[in-house]
Amino acid sequence: MSALTLTPAERRDHRAAAHHLSPVVQIGNDGLTPAVVREADQALSAHGLIKIRAAVDDRSARDAMLAALAEQLGAGAVQHIGKLLVLWRPVPPKLKAEREQERSPGPRTVKLVSFSKSGNHRATVRKVTVFGNERVTAGGLIKRAKPARTGSVKKKPPTR
Repeated sequence: MSALTLTPAERRDHRAAAHHLSPVVQIGNDGLTPAVVREADQALSAHGLIKIRAAVDDRSARDAMLAALAEQLGAGAVQHIGKLLVLWRPVPPKLKAEREQERSPGPRTVKLVSFSKSGNHRATVRKVTVFGNERVTAGGLIKRAKPARTGSVKKKPPTR
């Protein structure tokens, strides 16, 4: 894969978004091992924007690691400040959305958990079937969907 090239505006936006992140991958004294590359690839697939902490003291070696990671993972090098490296790659679309479209509306089984008022008793768990026109409220009640609101009976449009 080839590394992504980022415009200065994109790089600035990703730097700002990465400011509050914690490092999710750490490169040890062994350098860029296949395990580190695999972990960085998984983190990029999950998050898109990640920080990596490198334990190497040589700045040129860290620059080389950042370039190698960006090249191997098809990511864009956002920032290298101190021992922190920041990479960005667009997150691939999830397959879950496709499965939800295939699912037809219909009855589904829902677990309702109600905790006891005193902490000494177990929570009660009920399995309830909820139909397409029903919903479960935050309090654990099942309510039917409201019918579409019709206009006022008194204010009918004039007939000609």
